[in-house]
Amino acid sequence: MSKPHLETHIGPVRLKNPVIAGSAEHLIDAEGVRRAIRAGAGAVVVKSTNESQTARQQLQQAEYAVLDENWNRIAWDASAPRSAVVACRSGLTPQPFDAWLEQTATLDREARNDDCIVVASIILSELNHAVSMARQVEQAGLRVLELNIGTPYASQAAKGAVSTELKPERIAEIVSAVRAAISLPVWVKITGQSERVPDLAEAAFGAGGDAVVMAGRLLGLIPDLETQEPLLGTTLGVGGIWHLPLTCQWLALTRSKLGLGRPLIGTNGAQSGLDVARMMLAGAAAVEMSSQVMLRGFELLRQAVNELDAYLARRGENAGDIVGRAADTRKSFAQMEVRQDNWRNHIPR
Repeated sequence: MSKPHLETHIGPVRLKNPVIAGSAEHLIDAEGVRRAIRAGAGAVVVKSTNESQTARQQLQQAEYAVLDENWNRIAWDASAPRSAVVACRSGLTPQPFDAWLEQTATLDREARNDDCIVVASIILSELNHAVSMARQVEQAGLRVLELNIGTPYASQAAKGAVSTELKPERIAEIVSAVRAAISLPVWVKITGQSERVPDLAEAAFGAGGDAVVMAGRLLGLIPDLETQEPLLGTTLGVGGIWHLPLTCQWLALTRSKLGLGRPLIGTNGAQSGLDVARMMLAGAAAVEMSSQVMLRGFELLRQAVNELDAYLARRGENAGDIVGRAADTRKSFAQMEVRQDNWRNHIPR
């Protein structure tokens, strides 16, 4: 049943609710996408593709771990505590592009029955190939394209497999090329491995992006005390609840820099409907949940929608009412009231 108070708008795109199933391995197979749709997500971003065979092969070298607060590896399932850290290597969908495109277009047609949008996702490798694929995505009748130029793995992957774009000028070049080729809405996913995230977002919007997804996961190294080697052998993409304040900070700073008319989508750190609300208060029109769904199951999406629904109902508010409210009331340190010698209350006695 439609709930108008949960509706959100990302530029020209209307979603029935702000909870988006973000791209990850559990959205490679068609049945995984269907499960996300049935769980009530407002949109589902399928596992990304590009033309690189090396990027596909990287999936076959992928490995995954979840760690407790003592950095001990624990079971990969819903029993993991909320504080757990997810760490992994990953890769792109193993499907050939034509098969991926046919499957994605079919799923998006099916999703209309559930008032859901299935979003195609392309990770940049070579720009001309990305433009060609974007054209084919539009020709296949898909309604939204997510252009991922912020994957965390480019520095660790084979040369040219994927892209982590760190320069606004380069982002403007990429997005302009894709925008010139297609008319459907483009969500640009950018990296969090930069102190210039708002500048990267500004470049994406200036070149014609309809929304910006922020921000891609960070890279980390976790030494194993027994082997004295890196966990899983290498640098990993890491995520967890600790990432939520970082995402909210980038959302707030970007909203402050670009104004209210630039739709932002939060990602990394949300584990519940209340976390979705937190990111919305920081400036997100919608929020992607990916690794936590992969870890805990598709029911997490339904729970997040219901929890956000209950939060808004309790306050008598619509989803759109809360977007950016915390960001817009954020003060600088210089504006805070004096609390004379308050520091003395927070040191060991």
